[in-house]
Amino acid sequence: MTAASSPTATDAFRVEPWLHRLGGLVARHPRAWIGLGNLETRLLRQELDEVALDAPIYIAGLARSGSTLLLEVLSRHPDVGCHRYRDYPMLFTPYGWRRFLARVPQQRRAPVERAHADGIAVTPESPEAFEEMLWMAFFPALHDPHESAVLDAATRHPQFESFYRDHLRKLLRIEERSRYLSKENYNFTRLEYLHRLFPDARFVVPVRDPVWHIASLMKQHRLFCAGQRAHPRALTHVQRVGHFEFGLDRRPINAADREAIERIEALWRDGAEVEGWARYWSHVHHFLADRLEAEPGLCDATCLMRYEALCAAPEPELRSVFEHCGLSIDAEALTREAAAIRFPAYYRPEFSDAEIATIRRLTDGAAARLGVMPAEGDAIGGRAGH
Repeated sequence: MTAASSPTATDAFRVEPWLHRLGGLVARHPRAWIGLGNLETRLLRQELDEVALDAPIYIAGLARSGSTLLLEVLSRHPDVGCHRYRDYPMLFTPYGWRRFLARVPQQRRAPVERAHADGIAVTPESPEAFEEMLWMAFFPALHDPHESAVLDAATRHPQFESFYRDHLRKLLRIEERSRYLSKENYNFTRLEYLHRLFPDARFVVPVRDPVWHIASLMKQHRLFCAGQRAHPRALTHVQRVGHFEFGLDRRPINAADREAIERIEALWRDGAEVEGWARYWSHVHHFLADRLEAEPGLCDATCLMRYEALCAAPEPELRSVFEHCGLSIDAEALTREAAAIRFPAYYRPEFSDAEIATIRRLTDGAAARLGVMPAEGDAIGGRAGH
């Protein structure tokens, strides 16, 4: 029996029935839960008025670029508050839900490797990307590949903006922290909007060598397709939380270029996975480079972190990220965080020379603009998979 068909190979995708039912209750009635969230806000108004929203930190970028690694590291800073696995599915009422959980006896759970099979072990207390549920409730077309997902400085949505600011205040209040941290891959098409909402926000965008990056994306897509076929509730779960990066409902992010997205979708339908992913990588990163070049203020607020540089020299790279975010960290803590960072050892790209040439041809332009071109003879370049 192969690993893919082993009885335990897809167990990490199992969604408990109670969580599936409760998640459905929230997903089917977003307007009602927005109303409950606003009610919670009114009850806490005096407390929330005392909570400052200073320089929120946003980790954004294409999935599998190192964003979860950054989330794990930054979330351990004592000033930082963020969403956690235990917040799902009651995300719209974070204060009341956390208070409820604090009064209910909790079984201590050992860390388990997450469904991505990438060596990251999590518990209910681990940080996670759930913010997308809020965006989807107010902007329901965000994940329609045929509609632009870009929210720029001209975007206005007073109801969302009020709800969102109060939501962050509630989270900081219940966590007793002073800086909000978000890891939301899709926020890279909303950087200008977020910068307008929070002019002092700090953005961290990890960027990865496209050969390794596409290899990781393809590996995850195969893994999630198998897991969701074995456990159909897993597909529903990721749709509810807003993760469409890979799996049976894979949806590319339309960064204001419908023609490019239609070509990418056609390639994927035809089984041309490598070319499809390469064109998608280029689409996303050219958009990012365009926005940073067009908006000097946004560029100053954004730290581009090359994933390979972080793995090769984690201590100075992490120091730069913490400094950019305005978070102090002592030498001992920095060394401790850096010690756990290394190049992935659980997979390698297995592309042919022709496939690598295709990836390089289609991504070199965007990679050069963002400073992630591989060094001459780099093992993650032409020799990958050999």
